[in-house]
Amino acid sequence: MEKDLTLVPSSMLSTVSALGAQNMGAGKYDRADQILRCAMGIAVGFGVCVAVLIQFIAEPVVGLFTTDTMVVILGAQYIRGYIWDCIFAGVHFSFSGYFCAYGRSEISFIHNLIAILCVRIPGVYLTSKFFPDTLFPMGLATATGSLLSVIICVIFFGWLKRRERSRKKITSV
Repeated sequence: MEKDLTLVPSSMLSTVSALGAQNMGAGKYDRADQILRCAMGIAVGFGVCVAVLIQFIAEPVVGLFTTDTMVVILGAQYIRGYIWDCIFAGVHFSFSGYFCAYGRSEISFIHNLIAILCVRIPGVYLTSKFFPDTLFPMGLATATGSLLSVIICVIFFGWLKRRERSRKKITSV
């Protein structure tokens, strides 16, 4: 079910990558930036709608996959925390598509690796130890990893834009 919920955010990666590369190849970097903003807007809008909706219907959604009452209760706890990842994943997937279009796919690798090693794995482990009676914090730990990815992506995006402006100044002199 998790993968179904990230279908829209992950499709933004492919969209931004293809359309961004086409515009960057044509020298239209401002249009590539606009594509990134539009993709993030779509992904965030979708993520917010789904995240809010799931807060109200988590049990019936999990119940589609099992009749075990305890699994439904625990699954609903987890998904109520995890679902916020749809918002953040949509943003960092959009940035990943942009970085690939820009020819800097290593940035996607870096932010994902840092998020997994520094937040997701330790966060899930720690929440399982500190909150053994609920899976909600474990779901939030996963979303927090994506939030870190978003922060890293914003920093790299700013760095790329500063480099781009510096190059323009040097070539215009």
